[in-house]
Amino acid sequence: MNDNRHFVRTGLLLAALAGVGTTLSGCVLPVLVGAVGAGAYSATDRRSIGAQTDDKLIASRAENRIEEAVSDRSHVNVNSFNRKVLLTGEVPDQASKDRAEQIAKSVDNVQSVVSDLEIGGMTPSTARNNDAYLTTKVKTELVSRKDIFANAYKVVTEKSIVYLMGRVTREEGDRAAEAARSVTGVQKVVKVFEYLSDSELAQIQKTGSQ
Repeated sequence: MNDNRHFVRTGLLLAALAGVGTTLSGCVLPVLVGAVGAGAYSATDRRSIGAQTDDKLIASRAENRIEEAVSDRSHVNVNSFNRKVLLTGEVPDQASKDRAEQIAKSVDNVQSVVSDLEIGGMTPSTARNNDAYLTTKVKTELVSRKDIFANAYKVVTEKSIVYLMGRVTREEGDRAAEAARSVTGVQKVVKVFEYLSDSELAQIQKTGSQ
């Protein structure tokens, strides 16, 4: 069990570091992450395989439909975890915000939508690059903490605000939020969790994802 956890942690750390891999030469790191990180993720994700597949389709479909339907002065990010959708970014007016939220809710298999869209101008590329950097730093921090199971979380950053998604107990959520807040540059942490009871978590750990 301990050996498996070490294997998973190693894979997660490599996956987090992949976010800054563009500063490195060669292809060794991406290949290694694919070999170790991807296997660790699929083997330990608390979502069912069906939910993982749905999340990928939901995010892709919602993002494409929103991009086609709202103003080109919009910047909408769509993330899905266990069929819960998180919308972040900027739209020029209330009508665009309402339309984006409506589209997200209409996508097949979406169970709920959390919208934190702001009405205003789009963020510059420098801000988005900083958000990507902060996401990598937070992921790395989660992996480094021995009392946090990093693969239970999805990290999204918008305007230096970190959103944490995942299927966790309240205690786990609090620990992860504290870890994210400790990262330099993070302005705020927002919890977008699906909370599990201790017994539900024990059942998942016993039988695998459900």
